[in-house]
Amino acid sequence: MTSNTAKYIIVGAGLSGLTSAYMLNKLGETDFLILESRNRIGGRILTENGIDFGATWFQNHHQNVIDLLDDIQVNKFYQYSKGKSVLVYSTMAPAHYFENDPNSPSAYRIEGGSTAVIKSLAKTNEDRIRTSTTIFEIKEGEDGVIVITNNGMYKSEKIIVAIPPSIATYISFSPELPELFIRVMKNTHTWMSNAIKVGMTFKTPFWRDKNLSGTLIGQVGAVTELYDHSDAKEKEYSLMGFVNEGLRDVSKEERKTRILDHLEKYLGQEILSYITYQEKDWSQDRNTSCDNIKSIYMSPRYGDSKFERFYMNGKVLFSGAETSPVYGGYMDGAIYSGISAAKKIISTS
Repeated sequence: MTSNTAKYIIVGAGLSGLTSAYMLNKLGETDFLILESRNRIGGRILTENGIDFGATWFQNHHQNVIDLLDDIQVNKFYQYSKGKSVLVYSTMAPAHYFENDPNSPSAYRIEGGSTAVIKSLAKTNEDRIRTSTTIFEIKEGEDGVIVITNNGMYKSEKIIVAIPPSIATYISFSPELPELFIRVMKNTHTWMSNAIKVGMTFKTPFWRDKNLSGTLIGQVGAVTELYDHSDAKEKEYSLMGFVNEGLRDVSKEERKTRILDHLEKYLGQEILSYITYQEKDWSQDRNTSCDNIKSIYMSPRYGDSKFERFYMNGKVLFSGAETSPVYGGYMDGAIYSGISAAKKIISTS
């Protein structure tokens, strides 16, 4: 077994964990390690072929995202929304077309995909990140915390656990966490854990030529939401959206057929001329989804006050999008939580 020691350990190289690392650097602290179970960084931020299969949008009121993007010099741009959008509300009735108010502010996306934020945050900490490192146990030692992983043992004075609370319950803590807190962790819904996303790239934005925005809202049918997902420079064209969860139970081939049939009906046969077609079912991601996934259609409750405290005699602090009292479940909440955790852990050392 290898032994690695650092003053602080951050569990999870997603947006919150990497924001904490970035903040520690800004505060002059470089003695830390980041342990990540996946073989990649980014957590629920995942960009492939220019398509964001995880966190994607933010709004004007998400000031923590805007401030961080300014700080790390990553650009934002408006979500494309010109033209007619499609509302599918009944299998028995024709689609309803509507246009967005051009005066209402559109959501923002991140230039280069959401992963651009991850790459920028990780740049100064690449040598401190350990991927493919799964934590089995966190236990209190004589002068700090001992972390048992599949890649050996790590030691630190304090730990920030920046993974979804329900996933963190699979870690063995010694001494045990309070029973009431464990219940809160288990009952905290993990954002994206039940989502299926689909993304397609195209040679041209054929929907724009038809005066369609690329937006489709489906109260029925194979796709519940779809949006224009072309890049900021409008050189690469794509559509991205959410798949009806009922299609989780059919084969991948059948699901693809139903999705394409549905989109062909409302956007045209050009949908079949895709360059790439990809799906991401987050329920199949063991680092995101637990055994009993729940479909949440109302905004779940995030930011329980119990996440604000230290545990294991002041040595363990929990962080992440779901723990944030500010815009919990959003990128903004993850960033707020990451900054807050870094400041707390330094101020109590």
